[in-house]
Amino acid sequence: MVRWVVFDYGEVISRRTTALPAIAALLDADQPEFKEAYFAERFSYDWGRPDLEYWQAVAARLGKSVDAELSERLTRADVVGWSETVPESVQLLEDLHRQGVTMAVLSNAPSSFGRAAEQTNWARLFKHLIFSGDLRLAKPDAGIYRALLEALDAPAEECLFFDDRQENVDGASEAGLHAERWQGAEAARATLRTHGVLP
Repeated sequence: MVRWVVFDYGEVISRRTTALPAIAALLDADQPEFKEAYFAERFSYDWGRPDLEYWQAVAARLGKSVDAELSERLTRADVVGWSETVPESVQLLEDLHRQGVTMAVLSNAPSSFGRAAEQTNWARLFKHLIFSGDLRLAKPDAGIYRALLEALDAPAEECLFFDDRQENVDGASEAGLHAERWQGAEAARATLRTHGVLP
């Protein structure tokens, strides 16, 4: 029986960021080169690397430099870029919340994003918000799923997890959770009905 429904954040609850051109402009960087550097260093950022170190590493790939003030501006722009939610996803969350379904977020995201997310309107729908940067663990590492289950105080078989990345779905499945690739809110509703979470 599923007692917990766990959602990834990026490209599940939120849209993919559209802020990269604006962030590249803050660094006076070529957009394609910036995008490559941004994602090349992202893994360590999700694993808990501090904001300043992350942006300095991105800048170093571009032959640029970043100080603390610029790092704060880049971080703010980056957080805003990942903050636009998908209306259909939020409606699903609202519907589940109204029905008393207990939910959590498990997101690969830096701590700075976690602090901003905790202040959003949608955060109230969740019992737990878990961000990789706080744990210094990231999906699909097995340790983050163990940390999730410990936080929820629930066995793996009582949890249904949605993520847009197949490797994270596979990691959750290996940890014993019910896990599904996110294909949009309507597909998720069908899965939730299959598990008896929605009528």
